Amino acid sequence: MTTSTMAHERNGARRRPPRRALVPVLAPLAIWAGAAGVLALWWSDTSSVVGPADWLTGAGRMTGLLAGYACAVLLALMARTPLLDHGVGTDRLARWHAWGGRCTVSLALAHTLLVVWGYSVVSHTSVVGEATTLVLDYPDLLGGTAGFLLLVGTGVLSARAARRRLSYETWYYLHVATYLAVFLAFGHQLSNGADFVGNRSAQAAWYTLYLGVAALVVWYRFVVPVRRGLRHRLRVVAVCPEAPGVVSVHLGGEHLEELGGASGQFLRWRFLTRGLWWTASPYSLSAPAHPRRLRITVKDAGGHSGALARLAVGTRVWAEGPYGAFTADRRTAPRVLLLAGGVGITPLRALFETLPGEVTLVYRARRPEDLALRGELDAIAARRGATVHYVVDEPARFSSPLTARALTGLVPGLASHDVYLCGPPPMARAAVLALREAGVPARRIHHESFAF
Repeated sequence: MTTSTMAHERNGARRRPPRRALVPVLAPLAIWAGAAGVLALWWSDTSSVVGPADWLTGAGRMTGLLAGYACAVLLALMARTPLLDHGVGTDRLARWHAWGGRCTVSLALAHTLLVVWGYSVVSHTSVVGEATTLVLDYPDLLGGTAGFLLLVGTGVLSARAARRRLSYETWYYLHVATYLAVFLAFGHQLSNGADFVGNRSAQAAWYTLYLGVAALVVWYRFVVPVRRGLRHRLRVVAVCPEAPGVVSVHLGGEHLEELGGASGQFLRWRFLTRGLWWTASPYSLSAPAHPRRLRITVKDAGGHSGALARLAVGTRVWAEGPYGAFTADRRTAPRVLLLAGGVGITPLRALFETLPGEVTLVYRARRPEDLALRGELDAIAARRGATVHYVVDEPARFSSPLTARALTGLVPGLASHDVYLCGPPPMARAAVLALREAGVPARRIHHESFAF
């Protein structure tokens, strides 16, 4: 099922603005430099290490400092700062956050065990007895213990096996609770940390780090969304079916050009109606942003997404964003393949209309009736002289395996293309393997996952 190829635009490849292009390199360097500074603080306050007790408590101090620093880094990564989000990409930030979360929990566990063990060696008491004494007698340590348990609990429930059983809403509010855990741990460190007691410079540095991160979180996750909600006055103006279980939600508002949403980006939408107001869920723009209207296209996956089909016209909406780096700024080659699976067509439909150069769209779905927005895609292809390949599993005569050979047959010269990929995780993984086998460099495969 193919729309024939016509003359193509042949514009030069666009490059990301220099400042944003450096962010993925400079951000990790800044994080590791901060970790080195934390270790330097420990080193400057340690005159000597003699005997098992010193080795245990010294290692406990070191892991505690690193855990405290890592907590601040985790919050900074998820503060939704535009420079980080647009420069690095939401999915990559989420992966950094997940990896950092595992490290933080491990460091916190090591800190707790090493300090209790070291103190028990000094006092010649049992580990359990020493732990009880520390928790009950030391200032702020009861609160620090509560924060530690909350942090570990969040880490356990965020493990892949447990996460599959959680709804997005449960996962979201569980992570909001980690703000309390970090606050409790912060107070404990300043009250009991040997590297902070009496060290005004270290205290000032720690306050600056945490207050700076807190300011970013409060501003970008709370103040900016409220201001934009009042400024843009978004409302639902229509809900239109696009395919079985798929609807488009059309939104109208004021001053929407100020949002600056680019094709390929997503926003977090909070619909102010019963059952939906208490959570903000990510959905991509399925059409280029307009000064007076926006559109998202959503598949019924249960819960929040399924309720959108029943939205009443006039429902107020708050939008946070735009987020993500899945935009034309990633493009490095004059020819582009857009590879969509199912409702993954939503950001690619917007990119299909706006990306310059020679663009080919391959859209995979289970059945022909599941091809959402097909009329729009055909019209865009005819208008810009682009190619669309529709691949469905049923009927079999229109099916095509997701392999290097099949993709190369559909897209001649595939290895020289940039590829924008969006679809369900199994399809995305298979597509990446096929594209790499077809000779597409990893740096030219652009993919953002919005799964939690």
